[in-house]
Amino acid sequence: MRKFLKNTKGATAIEYGLIAALIAVAAITAMTSVGTNLKSTFNKVASNIQTN
Repeated sequence: MRKFLKNTKGATAIEYGLIAALIAVAAITAMTSVGTNLKSTFNKVASNIQTN
């Protein structure tokens, strides 16, 4: 019984899973923001090319 209560492998796995999920959310948010900015930049470049 004591061995079972002292086992922290499950808790560690859950913590790593939560950290991985947090990193994934941060990466998706960052990539979405960068993608939006890139789209805007390319649209401006394309607009300038068409007018010249």
